[in-house]
Amino acid sequence: MTFEEMFAEVKKRISGADVSAINEHLAYQFNITGDGAGSFYVEVRDGQLYVEPYEYYDRDVIFTCSAKTLEKIADGKQDPVLAFTLGKLKIEGSIDKALKLKDILKSGK
Repeated sequence: MTFEEMFAEVKKRISGADVSAINEHLAYQFNITGDGAGSFYVEVRDGQLYVEPYEYYDRDVIFTCSAKTLEKIADGKQDPVLAFTLGKLKIEGSIDKALKLKDILKSGK
């Protein structure tokens, strides 16, 4: 799977998330390793959700994982906390804000 294919799938899955109740700015960068390597960001700003295939320099959190791990997390087949514990997901930045991503993913289903 190429980065473009993986990103298109992620954007499709996340874009339906209801973030209208989130009153704070959240910015997540995802660094994908291995097959489909690349970077993209997810941002919540003014009750809107943005998903773009770029690095985000003013981010709150950086997640680093393989495309396979990200897919499992997005499908609900892998708990992100367990993935972090097992070393499949690396997190840099605000853990409090990182945990809020789980709610965004749930609202997109």
